[in-house]
Amino acid sequence: MSVNENLAFDALSDRVRRQILSILGEGGELTVTEIAESVDMVGRSTVSSHLRILRTSGVVNERRDGRRRYYSLDTEGSVRDAFLFLQTILRGGVHFDVEATKSADVAGEIQQDVS
Repeated sequence: MSVNENLAFDALSDRVRRQILSILGEGGELTVTEIAESVDMVGRSTVSSHLRILRTSGVVNERRDGRRRYYSLDTEGSVRDAFLFLQTILRGGVHFDVEATKSADVAGEIQQDVS
């Protein structure tokens, strides 16, 4: 794994940070206050600390406008590298899961026909 992938996985290992990413994914560019209002587990200062980790790991972008800071997902940063890494690993597994689902569906149809 590359350094970028490791940074992304470290950043994504925390439940609060994953919630922040989800909020940014739905809301787009938001301030710390807007994000903190949506995070139900911690306060504003803790959200700021988590945003710093996400920013330094390359998962989140920060834009300053006067005294305000706006945060958004960095779709070209380390999280993209981690996603590509997972995608490569899961390609074979997803194919297997699709085949297993088809087999389970066929087995269910056969059992319904017998009943």
